Amino acid sequence: MSQGLADIAFTPAVKARQEEEGVSGLYADSAYFVPGKPVLGDAEREFIEARDGFYLSTVSETGWPYSQFKGGPQGFLKVLDRHTLGYAEFRGNRQYISSGNLTVNDRAFLFLMDYANRRRMKVWAKVRELPLTGNEDLAARLIPEGYRALPERLVVLDVETYDWNCPSHIPQKVSRQAAEAQISRLLLHIRQLEEENAELKSFLAPGE
Repeated sequence: MSQGLADIAFTPAVKARQEEEGVSGLYADSAYFVPGKPVLGDAEREFIEARDGFYLSTVSETGWPYSQFKGGPQGFLKVLDRHTLGYAEFRGNRQYISSGNLTVNDRAFLFLMDYANRRRMKVWAKVRELPLTGNEDLAARLIPEGYRALPERLVVLDVETYDWNCPSHIPQKVSRQAAEAQISRLLLHIRQLEEENAELKSFLAPGE
């Protein structure tokens, strides 16, 4: 369980709602209330850097939330240290809604999904956008080699807290690459069985 989550997520309104639903006691003595920033351990690093995308939510100066999907090659979201994430921002539709929101409110929320294994991780962070120029060492760490996209800036996320969610209601899905790999293995196995079957038929054929 992550540390200090209640300080961020369990606002007075949330606590009041928990009380109304009779579930406030479920969290009263839990690790949700352990103070201090959490540490990104080996399990978190492995999970985060295995992703090829995540959902990023920000809030505008008018109070409206905005969520978008950030995608890239597997591992493009990096764990820079035990409290920090980072990734290279590549050119997309050029609306710059998330980027604009972050200029007035640096708080963001990341939702990382592993549909195949029905796991999810939530991350609350404060975000800094940095130019490529003057940050060459960081750019070398964050820009995936061989990825055919135009990097525009670097994004550094100071993790305030995180939480692992239960698997309830997560549909189990696999990626196209994983499905194709499994299908290829099955087709190979079928061909091998067909060849063995043909050999047996030839061996058992009458008059031979």
